[in-house]
Amino acid sequence: MGIKFPSESREYRAARNHLLEQEVALRRQMEAVAAARRELPPGGVVPEDYVFHESPDGDAPSPVRLSELFAPGRDSLVVYSMMFPRHAEDDRPGPEDGETALLPLAEGPCPSCTSLLDQLEGAAPHLEPLVNFVVIAKAPADRLGTWARERGWPRLRLLSSAGTTFNRDYHAEDDDGAPVPILNIFRRDGEVIRHFWGSELFYEPTEPGQDPRHVGTIEPLWNVLDLTPEGRGPDWDEQLTYPAG
Repeated sequence: MGIKFPSESREYRAARNHLLEQEVALRRQMEAVAAARRELPPGGVVPEDYVFHESPDGDAPSPVRLSELFAPGRDSLVVYSMMFPRHAEDDRPGPEDGETALLPLAEGPCPSCTSLLDQLEGAAPHLEPLVNFVVIAKAPADRLGTWARERGWPRLRLLSSAGTTFNRDYHAEDDDGAPVPILNIFRRDGEVIRHFWGSELFYEPTEPGQDPRHVGTIEPLWNVLDLTPEGRGPDWDEQLTYPAG
């Protein structure tokens, strides 16, 4: 296209054109991976109709089965497993106020998961016509409902997996039972529900200085930072609140 910006040097344009070639190759590779994902053979049948609990307003929990999470005409279910409670080694500050702030830090929500869900809250109504999307965590349902209300998540559906083996069966916890942030996709095929895909990249070794990036393509925050000269920054993590200004 011969694009140029004001006052740029020849050196800049040559380097930028080379980078553009890499970006085109990345776009092609991302689409190739997405196409390969869509062509996966049928996954394993879900072993049971898990019974979760939800409490949208932090009130008395009500049960809901996995099969009931599929709306008519929408056969894909996207499940994000939130770390609530957070990882035992996560010492970032908890909420500053509200009922959730009264919990011991170790029993509170993960700031990184919260950041991702802040971003997906806005995407939820756009996903709704196409797929089913829920958030599942091991915390009690009333705590999840309270946190959703305090955080301002009216569009996200949060469910408690407490008392089920869902987290263990679908790798949303480690061998010690600690929560793991993983994304799983399930597919309804007639009366049968199968697992379709999971963000197993979380468990793969990373390059030095990288995080797993297993859900990186759906998180605007990190993708925006990747476009800047500063990048992601080696010593920065998401927080529940930030200083004013």
